[in-house]
Amino acid sequence: PAVRGSALVSVQQLSKGSPGLVNSMRPLLHTMVSSDANQAVRRLALVCLRNGSPQRETIVLLNGLAEDDDEEPELRKTARTVAAELKKRAGARP
Repeated sequence: PAVRGSALVSVQQLSKGSPGLVNSMRPLLHTMVSSDANQAVRRLALVCLRNGSPQRETIVLLNGLAEDDDEEPELRKTARTVAAELKKRAGARP
């Protein structure tokens, strides 16, 4: 878990202002967000998705997590926040 967490922090830092890295890793990030056993890793993957392009499939996944009562409150809150930011960016596109 520590290695995944460190790698995700690096991805998050490197992807600020440049969504290409996150976009290329999107399937892996979706899997981590959905099913990793470590809650911290899941939240870090959510934060990484924030820096990617606002793709519909990501927003749908995050909204689903935000509404899932079986998920931890902090994960739900982070998913809701990231989904809202991506939706806002998607609406701002020309």
